[in-house]
Amino acid sequence: MKDPAKDPATRVQDLQYFGEFGGVNPSITDSSTFTFLKADRMEEIFEKEIEGCYLYSRHWNPTNRYLAEALAQMEGTESAQVMGSGMGAITSVIMQLCEAGSHIVASRTIYGGTYAFLKNYLPKFNISVTFIDQTDLKSIENAIQDNTKMVYCEALSNPLLEVADIPAIKKLAQAKDIPLVVDNTFTPLVLTPAELGADIVVHSLTKFINGSSDTMGGAVCASKEFIDSLMDVNTGSAMLLGPSMDSMRSASILKNLRTLHLRMKQHSENALYVATQFEKDGISVKYPGLKSHPQNAIFENQMNEAYGHSGMILINVGTKEKGYSFMEHMQNENIGYLAVSLGFYKTLFSAPGSSTSSEIPMEEQEEMGLGEGLIRMSVGIDMDVKRTYEKMKDCMKKAGIL
Repeated sequence: MKDPAKDPATRVQDLQYFGEFGGVNPSITDSSTFTFLKADRMEEIFEKEIEGCYLYSRHWNPTNRYLAEALAQMEGTESAQVMGSGMGAITSVIMQLCEAGSHIVASRTIYGGTYAFLKNYLPKFNISVTFIDQTDLKSIENAIQDNTKMVYCEALSNPLLEVADIPAIKKLAQAKDIPLVVDNTFTPLVLTPAELGADIVVHSLTKFINGSSDTMGGAVCASKEFIDSLMDVNTGSAMLLGPSMDSMRSASILKNLRTLHLRMKQHSENALYVATQFEKDGISVKYPGLKSHPQNAIFENQMNEAYGHSGMILINVGTKEKGYSFMEHMQNENIGYLAVSLGFYKTLFSAPGSSTSSEIPMEEQEEMGLGEGLIRMSVGIDMDVKRTYEKMKDCMKKAGIL
């Protein structure tokens, strides 16, 4: 049985910050720049980071550090840094690890923005990418080249919900001394990739971690050495490209992070119920908590059981027309919203092939099984999920699916 003190949510809970005047929430440092009592101290801080001393908020801000420390505790890493968006975090990591002539091995079924950056943007810098099926270990091994600088995957892939066997992929990467980077956006608390072998963990804080769809944010959780390299004033990609997070937003996300464990349990519980009912009703559904999921055993071997199997499900209703009709009926019935994000308190749904994965060419979508009838659903934290499912079922009948 897992030691409760090592539970990722407990590690966050055990952090204690006092506000400037003894408040239970840490004070927000709403400053872009910081003062020095002596000129030589400023010179010293430009040369090296000094604990408790701040220079400029693009580099570090006390409020951002509070959130970063909490995220590092959650993921079990030495350090972390927060960014203004998930893509800010992802691209900063890639540009820090790679240079002209580098090669990347990446999962083919990843968030569309990440895919577009890897395939369409990086060639400008003479960085090449081989896209692989992250569930096929042999293809990963065969794709690694002498100039490969990183292996990139998603713990639970967007949108096809493919599960990464993180310890097995780490073994392949480690054999070639290559860092493994894992996007854990779909499964915060559910999975802790760093404890499974990932060298660097990235998040879109916009989603489950913040949970209220009112701000964007990203995070990189890794060793102190790597985070320091990101923030180096001369060579750090995050420092020089400037994907900084505003301190007010950082404080807001930190507050929401404290309830993540409660929300993830409810998201997962509701998603499992909905997925199970879909399957019973003959709907094609993919969810890592179902025995029918191809990587169900791998997922359950890696998961933190207390937080379930995540709040994401994928269904196939056959055609785009039926999918659009179903989603419109669900929105009209106040089940949730037609929206591209996830992790909100209400259910959010979209057709990934024409939205969040539209950057992937149609022929490649077809090859990987990203059909027009697919609907990606982030199941909300509804109190009465049975009622929610009955309403969903009624919408399916109206859309001609059942």
